[in-house]
Amino acid sequence: MIHVNRLVSLSKSVQIAQRLLACDVRHAGKEVLKLHLQQWRSIKTHSRNLAYAKDLFLGQINKAEVFPYPEIGNEELQELKQLVAPVEKFFSEEVDSAKIDREAKIPPETLNGLKELGLFGIMIPEEYGGLGLSNTMYARLAEIISLDGSIAVTLATHQALALKGILIAGSEAQKQKYLPKLASGEHIAAFCLTEPGSGSDAASIQTRATLSEDGKHYLLSGSKSLISNGDMADIMTVFARTEVTVDGVKKDKISAFIVERAFGGVTSGKPEDKLGIRGSNTCEVTFDNVPVPLENVIGEVGGGFKIAMNILNSGRFIMGSSLAGMIKKLIEMTSEYAATRKQFNKSLSEFGLIQEKFAVMALNAFVMESMAYLTAGMMDRPGLPDCSVEAAMVKVFSSEGGWICVSEALQVLGGLGYTKNYPYERYVRDCRILSIFEGTNEILRMYIALTGMQHAGKILTGKIKGQDSGANALFSLSLEIVLYHSGLIFMVAVTRI
Repeated sequence: MIHVNRLVSLSKSVQIAQRLLACDVRHAGKEVLKLHLQQWRSIKTHSRNLAYAKDLFLGQINKAEVFPYPEIGNEELQELKQLVAPVEKFFSEEVDSAKIDREAKIPPETLNGLKELGLFGIMIPEEYGGLGLSNTMYARLAEIISLDGSIAVTLATHQALALKGILIAGSEAQKQKYLPKLASGEHIAAFCLTEPGSGSDAASIQTRATLSEDGKHYLLSGSKSLISNGDMADIMTVFARTEVTVDGVKKDKISAFIVERAFGGVTSGKPEDKLGIRGSNTCEVTFDNVPVPLENVIGEVGGGFKIAMNILNSGRFIMGSSLAGMIKKLIEMTSEYAATRKQFNKSLSEFGLIQEKFAVMALNAFVMESMAYLTAGMMDRPGLPDCSVEAAMVKVFSSEGGWICVSEALQVLGGLGYTKNYPYERYVRDCRILSIFEGTNEILRMYIALTGMQHAGKILTGKIKGQDSGANALFSLSLEIVLYHSGLIFMVAVTRI
């Protein structure tokens, strides 16, 4: 049963967007965002913290987890309009996406505008100079930011990946030292995990950090490839192999480090000439005996792989609201064309096959938006709930649904959509990366299935072990064997995200 209020969500969202575009709201900037933050935080949520997606593998639907759907009241909705209006005004009036795509660079004045709005510090707490927004609020802003793919990737890399490690596992000293300048945009961050010889197989990275002879710092050496913000970044979260002792045995474990370009020994390669998101900076970053202080280890030495996975798992949900926002904009643009374009003495909008394309786009936008905000609402609950499976589901569905929708929108325009006179071909190019980065969809399908299977298996095993009969004991043993092998496959899958 679908919550009734969500059935009109898409049309309401479009109406809100149209009203915001019609508003003559001055460029209020970061202070307006902060002013209305407290009203937004009154969003209704739940105190329970169950594994909703995982329990689907047991054939169970925890209705308390999703009903009532997280909503905000009318008063908060009015505040929300004021919160997003300056951002929407900036993107509609001051962002030239065609120029960004053509020149493969975000202009300095555009970056400065993003900084003035506080968009480099969306998720950073106010005490460190950020906006301190919830995941739900971030999702709403992402609907607007996604109208330019290059800017969306630049901002998402900065705060959903690169500085997220400091937020979730950094020390208080690290937060106080680095977060204020990251929040203001004075410093831009990059997430350095992928290497020339390791993509999905993250556990096979070869970059190494060796403890210096005096034991005061690590010497970091290696190369990272396809790094977003790589040439722009002042601060980088870098993952490298370190030698640790476990039960008296020396082993290689991955650790996470905060690396400043100012440390020296950090060089950036030539920016990649990409198919899409061309304005986002992507390049190889090389580290040559970079001295990294001991206090710049994030979390524990040897605990970097878990940190990397937590970072990736927590950020994937944002793709749902981002693509929902983009598709709603596509529907608006494409419907205007379909209503005025005549073929066979009829408007395109009168043909059933064209209407079907709009239905596909609307359905996908509705589902993406619903999945994203439900997951965001879950993640905003106290206690840092594990929503990694839900987030992976959002990412897989949205990236593939988005690809279908941009293709359908282009098809409505026919040959015109294939030209650079219209933005459709740019949307197609920008969308192609979405099923690849932040975990390929193939890997995430394995992750979803195996995580759900393990969850169900553990619960079933516990129930069976409570029985005393020989048959149940034999079945329990068989199930444990299956779970053991599933666990081995699961570990292989996780190391490749």
